[in-house]
Amino acid sequence: MMPQIRMPANEDLDKILPPSPRSPHMYGSPEGMTYSSKLASPRAKTSPRTRMLKKWPRKDERRMLNVVYRVGNIEESIEYYQECLGMHILRRIDFPEDKYLTVFMGYGYEDNHLAVELTYNYGVTKYDLGNGLNHFGLAVPNVQATLNEIRKKGFPAPESTSKDLNGNVYAMIKDPTGYPFKLIQRAGMRERLWQVSFKVGDIGAAILFYQDAYGMFLLARNDYPLKQLTIGTEDVYKTANAVELQHGKTTRPPGPLPGIPTKIYGCLDPDAWKVVFVDNRDFSREQEPSSFIPRVTTSIELERNSAWRCLGFDPMFDKPPGGF
Repeated sequence: MMPQIRMPANEDLDKILPPSPRSPHMYGSPEGMTYSSKLASPRAKTSPRTRMLKKWPRKDERRMLNVVYRVGNIEESIEYYQECLGMHILRRIDFPEDKYLTVFMGYGYEDNHLAVELTYNYGVTKYDLGNGLNHFGLAVPNVQATLNEIRKKGFPAPESTSKDLNGNVYAMIKDPTGYPFKLIQRAGMRERLWQVSFKVGDIGAAILFYQDAYGMFLLARNDYPLKQLTIGTEDVYKTANAVELQHGKTTRPPGPLPGIPTKIYGCLDPDAWKVVFVDNRDFSREQEPSSFIPRVTTSIELERNSAWRCLGFDPMFDKPPGGF
């Protein structure tokens, strides 16, 4: 049975969510950071096309879009995320034919904030969470006050806070499905959902892969004794070639989703963590109120024109069958 979820009106979200200015520094290197133009992995003699693909991840306009995971009780999860974590329902998409729905929640509009995408499969009430996920990090002004408020609302939470080796105040809580959240004391953070922590088998290989294939920066490294990440990209086809160049495993070839004209590309990092890249323009179109419908029919013309691009087409070097 499909759960009944009340969606807030757009004017209601405008009142409660912070504005989302389109900053020219939203993508790329974080403000104040510098990095070498050299690639993290060793350079070898390569063709012009290979050199272009090696540079593409750092030239692309990318940012984290959302973190996707499954929940066993969507109504209970939404209540917890609203009452305890202070998130808002941003949008929902129903797939009744496939018997699942997704609810996007967060602290601001998705064009400028990281969101969580809760996936509910009809009739599935429990999941094996495994041991690969460490936590999702949430910034709060006062951890102790947040814990007191959570307990006051009838949800479980620790009595007191802890400190890590760097002196940061934090506390661990779990959502109704059992996913761990780390409340970290940070004042004045624009992005409250600001950290995703998961375990890897080889930290050195993981750092190189995330730099060279995903275009990320190493912000910090601390040595102490998830279903999926979603990243925006300007071109899913170039991104696919760049990831495969770094020996990443493709799980879904680049191209539009069935029935939805949103182009994505799925892959795995060296530790088999799943990442999905979403076309920036297609993702922006999904934020328009007119697109909040269960299905969007893709035209046959779009599918045909996109089919040849899924074969590794690069507009800088190749021509589609029949020319442009």
